[in-house]
Amino acid sequence: MLLEKISTGSGLRLGIILASTRKGRFGETVAKWFEDISKQDYRFETDLIDLSEFSLPWDMSKNMDSDLPLFSDRIAEADAFVVITPEYNHGYPAYLKLAIDSLHEEWNAKPLGFVSYGGSSGGLRAVEQLRNVFAELRMTTIRDCVSFHWAHARFHNGRPTEEFRYSSSAEKLLNELYWWGNVLKQARMNFPRSVLRS
Repeated sequence: MLLEKISTGSGLRLGIILASTRKGRFGETVAKWFEDISKQDYRFETDLIDLSEFSLPWDMSKNMDSDLPLFSDRIAEADAFVVITPEYNHGYPAYLKLAIDSLHEEWNAKPLGFVSYGGSSGGLRAVEQLRNVFAELRMTTIRDCVSFHWAHARFHNGRPTEEFRYSSSAEKLLNELYWWGNVLKQARMNFPRSVLRS
């Protein structure tokens, strides 16, 4: 069963979801930076889940010839998530919505944090919308996030120009994610399946 796919390692399995699938996307730079930070944190086993590597059925079918089974396994195996998202026209990427809606139980009772990037808003309008979407899947979103306003100007050679500032924000996010991750990991072992499926 999906709810029984709980990591048995010493650390929490952290799925880092790279939401943008556009060619030339800046998200790869942001995701690589955050992945490097999370890999230095012994409490997590990181898994970079790049949505551009998955071909998901647009008709929302359970097409087993698609990458849906593989995507389902990667999401089910994670104990916690961080979504790396841009902001497109005051919203988040369409392919991310497809990825979210393609699954259900795999997301349930897990914590989720955000690293956003964009122009003047830093992607925060996309994050606010995503909080409502993930709440419907019984996920707990972390209040504090990492946000890059005018993101291209905030990086040089793949690293933030204000490294300490953004690294501190990332560490704060990981600390809270770890706490929630452990609480919900234990809770999932005893959570009534009837509640999650209702």
